[in-house]
Amino acid sequence: MNRDTLIGIVLIAAVIIGFGVINQPSKEELAAMREADSLAVVEQRMADLKAKIEADSIRQAKADTAALDTNSVFGTVMHGSEQTLTLQNSLVKLNVNTHGGVICKAVLKEFKNQQKQPVVLFDENNSSLNFALAMKQENLNTRDLYFTPSNATDSTLTLTAKAGEAELTIDYRLRHESYMVDMTLSSRGMANLFEPGKKQLLVEWTDSLTQQERGYKFEQQRSYITYKEKGEGTDYLRAELQKEEQLGETLDWVAFKNQFFSYVLISYEDFHDVTLATNPLPDGSGYLSYYSAQMNTMFDPSGAKPTRMQFYIGPNKYRLLQQMNANSIDGRELELQELVYLGWPLFKYINRYITIYLFDGLTAIGLSMGMVLLVITLILKIIVYPATKKSYLSSAKMRVLRPKVDEINKKYPNKEDALKKQQETMQLYSQYGANPMGGCLPMLIQMPIWIAMFNFVPNAIELRQQPFLWADDLSTYENILTWKEPIFGIGDHLSIFCVLFCVSNLLYSWLNMKMQRDTMAMQQGGQMKMMQWMMMLMPVVFFFIFNDYGSGLNYYYFISLFGSAITMWFLRWRTDDQQLLQKLEENYRKNKDNPKKLSGFAARIKAMQEMQEMQRQQRKR
Repeated sequence: MNRDTLIGIVLIAAVIIGFGVINQPSKEELAAMREADSLAVVEQRMADLKAKIEADSIRQAKADTAALDTNSVFGTVMHGSEQTLTLQNSLVKLNVNTHGGVICKAVLKEFKNQQKQPVVLFDENNSSLNFALAMKQENLNTRDLYFTPSNATDSTLTLTAKAGEAELTIDYRLRHESYMVDMTLSSRGMANLFEPGKKQLLVEWTDSLTQQERGYKFEQQRSYITYKEKGEGTDYLRAELQKEEQLGETLDWVAFKNQFFSYVLISYEDFHDVTLATNPLPDGSGYLSYYSAQMNTMFDPSGAKPTRMQFYIGPNKYRLLQQMNANSIDGRELELQELVYLGWPLFKYINRYITIYLFDGLTAIGLSMGMVLLVITLILKIIVYPATKKSYLSSAKMRVLRPKVDEINKKYPNKEDALKKQQETMQLYSQYGANPMGGCLPMLIQMPIWIAMFNFVPNAIELRQQPFLWADDLSTYENILTWKEPIFGIGDHLSIFCVLFCVSNLLYSWLNMKMQRDTMAMQQGGQMKMMQWMMMLMPVVFFFIFNDYGSGLNYYYFISLFGSAITMWFLRWRTDDQQLLQKLEENYRKNKDNPKKLSGFAARIKAMQEMQEMQRQQRKR
């Protein structure tokens, strides 16, 4: 990267930052926007409520009419009194309403919300599930039916809607000490109500995803509609984007997921002709996004084969989700662990086969989450230390050879001699046993680890509501420095761990740039000053990005970069430049009889340079 390019990058960054500052709204404008947003939210809620009331009235009117219409087969069960029954174990409590026959509320007993009450993953106010059947004479919706309960225990429930010879039955079974619920939908005496060969059930599912964590933006960015393609992997729609997708693939399951919890619908007759949609909801509404799913599956009106489904209603905990394979009805691999996003393939494998095992082992011995992250960081630093030391020695060799490189630069001051200068410099490095690219190795090793942890830490439910030092919850930002009026670019809070991370990043960047500047010749050192400014600007940019991130992630990056800075200082302190130069002189004495002999990287560089020179000479001719 030459000097002009660096200047261009700096100017572009300055223009972007300046534009953001100039266009920052005033306090009056911010207040007006918040008032407008509040009014818009209220008006939208009123409109939604009015539409819901009107829709309920129309539906009730249709149900009443159908009840009086002798042509409606299920008219006799479209009115009645509703009853709420409960399925529960030590982990979860599920309410099932006989009006509609579906689970209308889910409470996760082992997890607390921001008000320190058990987490309500969804309820009848923000979630709905309907099974629709297209019959000859009418469209039948389970939401219009009043079912009769039987076999009601804490783990089992049978709901039946019977009208004459026609009967529709929903069976539930809550697995013992599990978040998994089995459901079957079966019929009797309904074959003549359907067109021949018509074996299809439409699932209509909606949910206004409840905000469970303190950080609205951070949680929304990690919430998705996730779906599993049959025989393939998973894909998703982001909660923060307004989007609708019609899928041609056959699916095993669909999940309404937020950062740490999921509501999953699994079909053992497959989902097809699926339409999924997300619509983000405003901050302050108490919700993250409006999810909707429409999908078709098999339904046998003859009653010979029931429609089999399962619900997973619980936490996004990797090991727990892996264990759900044992609860599969037909023995298939559900792969629900894919709900915990671990990153792209390379980073996913690092997390799956290294990070998670370290995490499980350290939590098993009773360490706090803050200490777990600290120990993981130390272990990773120990693993990469040999490569870091080798890299530092490579840079140190470049540093002690700098005066000799400066002499070569003085020998070839003209641009026309650039190729000769580079060849002689490569010859010098080769004879003294120095590798100019050796300093890149630790970065190549550590970057995948940093990115892997960037994906793992925000999705680790084990960090949720775990305190450490001044942070009361490592899964979200600290709330000890907050204010009412948001500040442009910062928001309404200041994350101390984020500040520490940025400071350690500045320290590490300064040490790294100083080391690189010491290894470069005079001309390169002058150009390096521009790069140094860019490297110093990055921690400032990171502050505005990571201030909303979880304190656990900022804490990890802080101790990781601080550890890297200490390692670099330690290696510099232990390295004697005079002794190193003596070793290099010994290498030179061994290689001086072969002045044209190059090996490894230097040989490849020379070959490339000679080829470029030949091409340049041919173009001149």
